[in-house]
Amino acid sequence: MQALRQGVHSALHARVPTSVRLFSPSKINLFLRIVRKREDGYHDLASLFHVIDLGDDMTFEVLPEDATVDALKCSDPTIPSDGRNLVIKALELFRRKTGVSTFFEIGLEKKVPHGAGLGGGSGNAATTLWAANELSGRPASNAQLLEWSGEIGSDISVFFSNGAAYCTGRGEVVEDVAPPLPLSTELLLVKPPVGLSTPMIFKSLNLDARSTTDPRELLAKLSSGQTMPQSLAVNDLEQPAFDNLPELFALKMQLQTCGAPFSAVFMTGSGSTLVCVGSDVAPEMLADKDLFVSPARLIVRKPGQWYVPSRAGVWSA
Repeated sequence: MQALRQGVHSALHARVPTSVRLFSPSKINLFLRIVRKREDGYHDLASLFHVIDLGDDMTFEVLPEDATVDALKCSDPTIPSDGRNLVIKALELFRRKTGVSTFFEIGLEKKVPHGAGLGGGSGNAATTLWAANELSGRPASNAQLLEWSGEIGSDISVFFSNGAAYCTGRGEVVEDVAPPLPLSTELLLVKPPVGLSTPMIFKSLNLDARSTTDPRELLAKLSSGQTMPQSLAVNDLEQPAFDNLPELFALKMQLQTCGAPFSAVFMTGSGSTLVCVGSDVAPEMLADKDLFVSPARLIVRKPGQWYVPSRAGVWSA
């Protein structure tokens, strides 16, 4: 800690930016196995996460030295802007770990729906940790940001991978892997207006109904091909999600049988977003339905840099 604080002291006297604008990505789970229920009530999982370019826009600005609180301004009035928000929790965590005393003004333009299983809030928290570190002269390493992030959320750590990660534990144990599919793979995200509560989904999970497929086998098979077949699109949380939201199961069946060139249709995370692999064109059966529909692409990041949208620049719109 002393060495870290000395690094902070040096960083504060270096020339560092006072504001930054960043893309805040979301994620999908290409497969999600629930391994066991732990004694502390949490569940151990084994999942292949991949960052995608559906995301929010965030701005960060260093507040004057006499500031004592962070100021979060969000485009969605239903999202809390106080200490309940992961953005504020991330900044509090960063100050506690580094000894930096800076406070920030944050602008958050939301595009990722919540209650979707896309990790939009987790992406916001990860982007915030990255931004605070940049605006403080980089007192922390990427490995430290990854480790610390697990203290405030299970999905945040994946964003400190290179973009594709095999995650275990509660999701905070991150192993970088090569992208299992070409980054040009077309994806279509479809979400009904009703979201799903993650605690409710885990409470409804029937452990006896889980897949028995070895997650390492899923990873090996998915990484050995250029496409994603339906047989590898395993998500143990589909059962409780479909039990709580039967219309989500019906929507999945419709997407699988509508004639669109999807190689796989599956739910991501704890829902309620369905991911269609192989085409980003919305089938006609989705017309006039009250659904969130968006094309997407898998993305990665370069070492020392944060995520940016696909070159097309349209997928986060």
